[in-house]
Parts: sequence; C-alpha cells; structure tokens
Amino acid sequence: MRAHVKSLAAAAAFLAGAALAPERAVASASFDATYGIYVAGLPIGEADVTSTFDGRRYAIEVQARLVGLAGVFIDGRGAATASGQVEGERIAPTSFAVVSSTSRASRTVRMGMRGGSVAAVEILPPLEEYPDRVPVRNADRRGIVDPVSAFVFPARGRLPADDPRQCERTIPVFDGASRFDIALSYGGTRRFEKPGFSGDVLICRARFRAISGHRPDREALRFMEANEDMAVWLAPVEGSRSLFPMRIEVRTQIGMSVIEAANVTFGGTARHTSAR
Repeated sequence: MRAHVKSLAAAAAFLAGAALAPERAVASASFDATYGIYVAGLPIGEADVTSTFDGRRYAIEVQARLVGLAGVFIDGRGAATASGQVEGERIAPTSFAVVSSTSRASRTVRMGMRGGSVAAVEILPPLEEYPDRVPVRNADRRGIVDPVSAFVFPARGRLPADDPRQCERTIPVFDGASRFDIALSYGGTRRFEKPGFSGDVLICRARFRAISGHRPDREALRFMEANEDMAVWLAPVEGSRSLFPMRIEVRTQIGMSVIEAANVTFGGTARHTSAR
C-alpha cells in the first residue's frame, strides 16, 4: 500500500503547486490555500500551499499530511518546494525538492535545472535497480518542468484567462527519476464556491503518458495510461493573466482521489507594462 501513499503525496504537491503565473502586468502576487485530500469520499489528509510571484519569478512551498485509514493507508508527510521564472507562455524552473516519509521509509529528491534542462539530480536513498525499467535518455531531461512547477499556468497568448483553449496544452514532467507527459483538454465549465473564491472554473481533462524511467509491465502504470477519469479545475484570477487549481480528480485502483481547495487567499500589487 506504500505506492498509494506515495502517489497521493505526489498528487498533492503536483496539483497544489498550480499557483500563480501572471503576465508582465503583475509586479508581485501571492496565493495561499489549504486543500483537503479524499479517496472514495473519505478524508485522508490535507495540503497547505504558499506561493509567491515577484515579477517573472515564482516560488512555491507545499506541506502535505496523510492519515492512516483502516489499515489501507500509512500515516505520512511530504514537503515540496519549487522555484523558477515564467518566460511568456513557458515555465523555466530552476530548483525542485521533495521530502516524503512514512513510518516505514523516507526519501528525498533534489533537482537543479537550467534553461529548461536538468543540471543535477540527487535521490536519497537511491531508487532500486530493475532490469525492466525504461532508461531515461538525455533528451528526456531537456525541455521539462518539475511536478510542482508543472501546474504554474501562464495564460496562452492574448486569449481570455477563462477561454476553453487555455486547457489545450501538454505538460512535459520530470520528477528526478521518470519522465511523463500530462495532456490536457477542455472538459467544460462549472460554478465553484469556497471561502476566498466564488466564480466559474475551467475543467481540463487530463491523460497520462509514460515516457521513460518507468516499468512498463506494472499494473498501476497500465491503469494510469488507460485512465480517462482525471481532471483539474482551474480558476482565472480576475485582473491578471493567471490560473490556479481549485480541484483535482484522479481515478485510482481503490477509488476516486480528490484534492479540493477548502479555502484560498490571494493578493498582490499590479503594474502594467507594454508587451514586446
């Protein structure tokens, strides 16, 4: 069952990391949120997210806590950080780190990036070696984003922040050990209300595709690649060119996993500059 704990902790960091990605119009901004984590309708944890954006640079901190549930999940904690900058519609991360621990084991991953490519990776303790693991090529370490920075959503071109075409993108993710794509597509709109936010959200459907670093015959991997029941709900920030996640849904082998904002706080100081 340890795999379920790891996947949920990663999902918390991955989803909750979708913080702010305003255009040049925003000098500084912040986004804080607490997310509830649920499986099959049962609460199993929380994730706190603190995000800041200063000019084009961003920084994200995530703290996630999972609680034991009827012997199925192991109590666990995870913390993740990411930083980098937004270059137009492109995310250029510079650092990523995640620490996850349960009563049975812990692991730390640190990654440095430069120009959209991985410069250094440290994983402690090292991952187990398996002969069936698909090798990670040098090309798989280029043009990527880390799992937290993956959900920094710059608005596309001059499209309105709530335009359905904002969903149409593929995110190339490298977590230090494996490379995969998350392909998003428009799935509708819905009204969403929580303390700190009330309005319509974009629903982006998601598909998972493994590229390298994975073990292709694993049942969990085959399940995720065939999974058509995944989505992220994105809310436009009025007055800026940014989107942030209010809810994430992922069908797992033991039921629907949901990460949903319980409350949000955002703020910032705006200044307008001409686009070039």
